[in-house]
Amino acid sequence: MSFPTPETLLAHRISYGETDTMGVLYYAEYLHLFERGRSEFIRERGMSYATVEERGIMLPVREAQCRYRAPARYDDLVFVRVGIAEWGKASITFTYEILNETKDKVLATGMTQHACVNNTGRPVAVPDWLKSLFTGGTI
Repeated sequence: MSFPTPETLLAHRISYGETDTMGVLYYAEYLHLFERGRSEFIRERGMSYATVEERGIMLPVREAQCRYRAPARYDDLVFVRVGIAEWGKASITFTYEILNETKDKVLATGMTQHACVNNTGRPVAVPDWLKSLFTGGTI
C-alpha cells in the first residue's frame, strides 16, 4: 500500500527517558511521536497548530491506533512519517509509520482520527482553507 502525499518525515532520536527498563521505546511514547509528527506536518505547510486553533478550529483525537512491529531502542534514530489517509465531512484521519534510521524497516504503524470542532466543541465541517493547507494548496 502506498503512503499518502503530501507527507512529512520527522527525525527523532530515542532518549533514555522514553524507554522502559529493557531500553525499548515505551509503548505510549509512540503516540507522542505521532503527535510530534502531526505538528510538524502542519508546520511544514506554513502554519502552526496554535494558529489553526486561533482561527477557531480544534482537532481533538477521537480515535488512536498503533501496531508495534519491531522495537525502537534507546539512542536509535527513527523517522516519523505522517500523511492524511482520509477526509470526513467533519474529521481528518492521519496515518503514521515509524521507520528505522535507514528507512528500510517499519517499526510501527498507526492512525489518529480527529474531529473538527469549533471553540465550543461543536462539530463543524472541515474548512476549505484547512483542507487546502493540508493538501498542499494555498490558504
